[in-house]
Amino acid sequence: MAKMHSRKKGQAGSKRPSKEKIQAGVSYTAEEVEQLVLKLHKAENSPSKIGILLRDIYGIPDLQKITGKKLVKILKDAKQAPELPEDLSSLIKKQTLLIKHIEFNKKDMASRRGLMLTESKIRRLTKYYQRKNILPKAWTYSAEQAKLIVG
Repeated sequence: MAKMHSRKKGQAGSKRPSKEKIQAGVSYTAEEVEQLVLKLHKAENSPSKIGILLRDIYGIPDLQKITGKKLVKILKDAKQAPELPEDLSSLIKKQTLLIKHIEFNKKDMASRRGLMLTESKIRRLTKYYQRKNILPKAWTYSAEQAKLIVG
């Protein structure tokens, strides 16, 4: 937020620690951290949950500065990456829950609007991931397909 009585924007809140400070505070090597990531993934944790566990339990503040790779890249190298990106799969889960809710509550117009917004987010994300070659160009999305994905 900008300062109240000036035309300037002010300063950002905090700065991330440098690579040297991170490596000085962490007692794990890059190989040990990669093994931790794979172990946490086998325990069926999502990538965001793995990052939180590494930060809170193991004291690893920034995975990329220690290993030189992002978390999903580590999972891809071990051939354990999820087929859908995490943000897209969570939006699909949200959409299926909204569809179930609307089936029982037909007059809930706020949920219908939320469903429309969620579906448009899914469409925009699929276009982005197809441009970045994360999803195949022929990949299409439908509500019936979402029920199969979520289960």
